[in-house]
Amino acid sequence: MTRQAFAGATAVSGIGMTEISRRSGVSPLQLALAASRSAIQDAGLANSDIDGVLSYHMADSAPVNTVAEHLGLSPETWTNEIYGGGTQSASILGDAAMLIHSGTATNVLVFRALNGRSGKRMGQAAIRVAGGETQFTIPFGMAGPVNLFAMAATRWMYDTGATEEDLASVVCQSRQLAASNPRALIHAPITCDEYRASPFVSTPLRRVDCCQETDAGAALVVSRADIADAVSPSSPRIAAVVRGGGLGSSSMDKAADLSAIFSRYVARKLWKLSGLRPADVDVAMLYDAYSPIVLQQLEDFGFCGVGGSGEFVRSGETLPSGALPVNPHGGLLSEGYIHGLNNVLEAVRQLRGTAPSHQVESPHVALCTGFGGSYGSATILESF
Repeated sequence: MTRQAFAGATAVSGIGMTEISRRSGVSPLQLALAASRSAIQDAGLANSDIDGVLSYHMADSAPVNTVAEHLGLSPETWTNEIYGGGTQSASILGDAAMLIHSGTATNVLVFRALNGRSGKRMGQAAIRVAGGETQFTIPFGMAGPVNLFAMAATRWMYDTGATEEDLASVVCQSRQLAASNPRALIHAPITCDEYRASPFVSTPLRRVDCCQETDAGAALVVSRADIADAVSPSSPRIAAVVRGGGLGSSSMDKAADLSAIFSRYVARKLWKLSGLRPADVDVAMLYDAYSPIVLQQLEDFGFCGVGGSGEFVRSGETLPSGALPVNPHGGLLSEGYIHGLNNVLEAVRQLRGTAPSHQVESPHVALCTGFGGSYGSATILESF
């Protein structure tokens, strides 16, 4: 087994997040600055210690250079912003780790900020497809991401025998866990009957099967391991990061299996590069933009057999007391949607042992994933 060169050489030394709301009343820049300052302070660093800034966005956030200027960072600070959404939420930790391992930076700030409910709403954004292919899909109702992934879910459910009850199990568990999360936007539990009463957005996805649209900012600091150990001894290491994908739900006209999502393509490489097995994971932060993709990831990463994910959730194995706690904070379905970065922050809290609700007992390995259809990413964080 050959681990990545940066494996264990960097750690998440600080995290910060704003209130999650439906109307922040401030700009994405203000959200980015608030979350960034909180993360830097949490790391025990000064703004002057930051020499790298990274962010990802979909033309809905604060420019990286503007954030660096407002923080008073050096003109020599490495800055970069990546166009993209959920696919980046895990792999951007690898970008930060590689910057540090190369000697380019020592402490890299990563942030995601958006007014996703009161400003530019992801749920109403058109799918971006190169070459003008949308002209062939929009007339048939493919108006945005939810329509695309509803179609993929329909095929996956047909092929595996997954049912509405399986989707409901994911949503009900998410609401159950979020009920005691002080940060969560949604605190009310939901019953199976209430799930079935929720209106369809695009069959088989009901409104409650879709993640929240929220205003918020989240940030973290990735530091060289020796610095992290000095300023924040409980900082979890970045052990492995993978990114990739192929034909599937993002390219249905070309794919042999239009239900395939990113996890089918990156799982094998993740286990190979990390030297770990599914059984080694103590807590999983699975990108849950839609309930079916939680089930698909459980199967693709090898936590259960194909067609067995619904029963795996219903059995309690994905609760904080189970064999594989999944999204103990309620995830994107219930806590809120900061394009997946809030899931990464929860992984850090869990590994530090500081989660305010549903703290998993003595976790050492956390899996975080980033979804963008049949392309995406995953990272392993480890506590030492």
